[in-house]
Amino acid sequence: MIYVDNLHKHYGRVDALRGLSFSVGEGEIYGVIGPDGAGKTSLFRILATLMLPDGGRATVDGLDVVRDYRELRRRIGYMPGRFSLYQDLSVEENLRFFASVFNTTVEQNYSLIKDVYSRLEPFKTRRAGKLSGGMKQKLALCCALIHAPRVLLLDEPTTGVDPVSRREFWQMLQRISKEHGITVLVSTPYMDEASWCDRISLIQGGILLQTGTPGEVCESYSANLFAVRSDDMHRLLGDMKSCPCATSAFSFGDSIHVTLDGVTASSALTEYLQQRGHTGVEVKRIRPSVEDCFMSLMKSQTV
Repeated sequence: MIYVDNLHKHYGRVDALRGLSFSVGEGEIYGVIGPDGAGKTSLFRILATLMLPDGGRATVDGLDVVRDYRELRRRIGYMPGRFSLYQDLSVEENLRFFASVFNTTVEQNYSLIKDVYSRLEPFKTRRAGKLSGGMKQKLALCCALIHAPRVLLLDEPTTGVDPVSRREFWQMLQRISKEHGITVLVSTPYMDEASWCDRISLIQGGILLQTGTPGEVCESYSANLFAVRSDDMHRLLGDMKSCPCATSAFSFGDSIHVTLDGVTASSALTEYLQQRGHTGVEVKRIRPSVEDCFMSLMKSQTV
């Protein structure tokens, strides 16, 4: 449904995309995951026919993003990272306007947006600019769906939204994809959202670091990973970074995630920290998350 081959984009001397290649199957929810500045928005703007690539090619639903841009715009629903609806129009007015742009009506495609719009309907007369972040997000999704697209392109739709609204949004996306067969390409800086996707690509510096299911990405992590805690977490991070047996050490929530050199046992790590005056030391073997995999890939890229 989406095919990207050796895609390049640069702004002056800055290479935003450096030879991206991947494909998305029909009805799949595919996540492009990476931090700000990784190249996600440049990719999405090219796929949405809003920007020309400097090299490579891409097709969406069999249509070339450069040559067939007019027809392609009828088949995609695009939700940019910034809220871009008319803030002075009401919820209902925005929805009816975007339906009219595609020569359709809200009533004709209501089944597509019913699940999302039912949460907005009590506020249908409220101006869009007065909605909360979560409600703006739902309205933008409704407007992207109202013309019954075959593909949804959602650029960081959950950024700046509270955790409850984020979870609701992903649940709605899964229902939409499953019930209506819509292909969804979504970007996010939140690594924990990978679990909602069928497959993901980790991106940084315009390069895809790894692609696969969330499970496959985590299974590719080869090092022994430990969660380490002590009564002095601030000093612990510094001591772990200077530990000769630790190959990496990063702060993750209430613990430090540490990989060892493959020779040192966890008991030796506990002893090392106790010799440094740490109390309440806990060293526990854990399974890696997508974020652990991303940090490991980033480290290997800089070596």
